[in-house]
Amino acid sequence: MGVGTTLARRAVFLAAALVIAVFLTGVILGASGYIDKVLNAIVLEEVRAYRQGLSKLYNLTAAERDRLVAEYEKTLRDYYQLDKPWIYRLVPTVLSTLTLDLGYVQSGGVAEVAGYQLPVRVSTVVLTCLPRTIFMITVAEAITIVIALLVAPFIVYRIGSLIDRVVVAYAAVMNAFPLWWIALVMLFTLGYRWGIAPTRLRAVTASINALFSGNLLALGEVFYYAWLPILTIVVVSLGPWIYSVRAMLIRVVKEDYVTAAVARGLPEKYVLRRYIMRPAASPIVTNVILGLAGTIGGYIITESVFDWPGMGTLYYSAIVNADAPTILALTYIFTLVYVVARFILEVLYIVLDPRVRL
Repeated sequence: MGVGTTLARRAVFLAAALVIAVFLTGVILGASGYIDKVLNAIVLEEVRAYRQGLSKLYNLTAAERDRLVAEYEKTLRDYYQLDKPWIYRLVPTVLSTLTLDLGYVQSGGVAEVAGYQLPVRVSTVVLTCLPRTIFMITVAEAITIVIALLVAPFIVYRIGSLIDRVVVAYAAVMNAFPLWWIALVMLFTLGYRWGIAPTRLRAVTASINALFSGNLLALGEVFYYAWLPILTIVVVSLGPWIYSVRAMLIRVVKEDYVTAAVARGLPEKYVLRRYIMRPAASPIVTNVILGLAGTIGGYIITESVFDWPGMGTLYYSAIVNADAPTILALTYIFTLVYVVARFILEVLYIVLDPRVRL
C-alpha cells in the first residue's frame, strides 16, 4: 500500500471520527433541549440587532417596524426549523458546528474576555482568543520541550549521578504541585510583593490586538505581560518533561544493540544520535505533538489566575455565564485540534518508521 493511500485512509478515518463526535454531541444537546435554547438565543439576538437597525430609519412608523420585526423573526424561526422536533435540526446543527457558524455570544462577560461588546459572533471571539493562548502557553510549552530534549540525552548516560538525582527530585516536586498553585505563588511574590511583574494581565489585550494587526512595536509590551506566565509554565513543566524523555531514552539504552555499539568503541554522540534517539523518536514525537496540541485549549485555572485573556479564560467565562454557543464552539475547536494533531502524528510515524505504512 502506498504512502498516499495510507495517509488518505487515515485522514478519512479521523475526519469521520470528528463528524461522529460532533453528531453525538448534537444528539445529546438536542435530546436534552439544550440546542433549542441555543437557537432561540441566536434568533433573539439577531432580532434585537435587526430592530436596532430599523430604529435608525425615521421614515418607518412603529407599526411598520413591529411588522418587519415579526416577519424577520418568523423567517429566522423557519430557517432554524424551531417549529419542528429537534431531530429535524440535527444535520443543520452539525453542519453549523463544523463550520463554526454558531451565531452570537450570549454573555457580555464572555465577549469582554476577547475585548468586544455585544453583539459579537462566537467565531470572532474564539479566533481572537486563540492566538493569545498560542503566544503564551504554546510558546512556554515549546521552550520546555526544547530544554527537555537537550538535557535528557545528556543525563541518560549518567543514571544515578548527582545531576540525575537532582532532575528526578525536581520532577517529583514540580509534579506534586498543581500549576495554578505555583502561578499564585509566583504572582504574589514577583508581582505583589516585589513589584517586578505586572499583576493585571487583562491590559495585554490592546497590545496583542495591535501586534496581530501588524504593529511589531507592540511585541515588547506583550512580552512584558507574558514573561511571568511563560516562566511559571516552564518552571513547573520542565521537570516532568525531562523525566519523561529520560524514561523513554533509558528503555532504549538498555537494549542489546546499544550495549554492542558502546562495546565497539563508537563515539558517545554517534551512539546517542543513531542508536538511541532514532528508536525513541516515535514516543517522544507523540508526547511533543499531543503536548503542544493540548496547550491550544489553554489552562483554564492558570489563565484565570493571571487574568490572561486566552482560550482557558474564555472557556471559564463561558461556563460561568452558561454561554452555550461559545461552549459548543470551544469543545469543537479542541476536538478539531486533537484530530489534526493525530493526522500529523500519522505522517510523522511514516517518516520515522517505514513499517507503519504497511
